Amino acid sequence: MLNTIVIGLGGAIGSIARYWASYFVTRLCGETMPWGTILVNISGCFVIGLFATVTAPKGLAPASHQMREFFMVGICGGYTTFSAFSLQTLGLANQGQWLRAGANVLLSVVLCLVAVWLGHLLAVQLSSSKGA
Repeated sequence: MLNTIVIGLGGAIGSIARYWASYFVTRLCGETMPWGTILVNISGCFVIGLFATVTAPKGLAPASHQMREFFMVGICGGYTTFSAFSLQTLGLANQGQWLRAGANVLLSVVLCLVAVWLGHLLAVQLSSSKGA
C-alpha cells in the first residue's frame, strides 16, 4: 500500500511537470507542431535512461527498489509513458532481442494509433446518436 502511495505521489509530480514543460514550450514555439509533447517525450526518455543506469544495483549510485519505482514509474510515468516504452525497448535491444524490440515499437505505434482512431470514431458515433 505504501508503494502505491509513493508511486502516486511521484505520478502527481510528473504530471505537473509535464503540464508546465509543455505549456512553456508551446508558448515559446506556438501550436503549429506539438513541440511541448515532443520535448516532454525526449526529455523523459533521457531522464529515465540516465536514472535507471545510474541507480541500478551495479550503477554509479545504486538506489532502493522503492526509490527507483517512485522516480521511474511515478515521476517519469506521470511525466511521459513514452519513457517507459523507450526504456523497455532498449532493454530488449540490449539483450539482443531485436525482433521483440522492433515488434514492441511497431505494435505500440500502430496499435496505439488504431486505438486512438477507434476511440475517436466511437466518440463521434456517440455524439451523433445523442443529437438524433
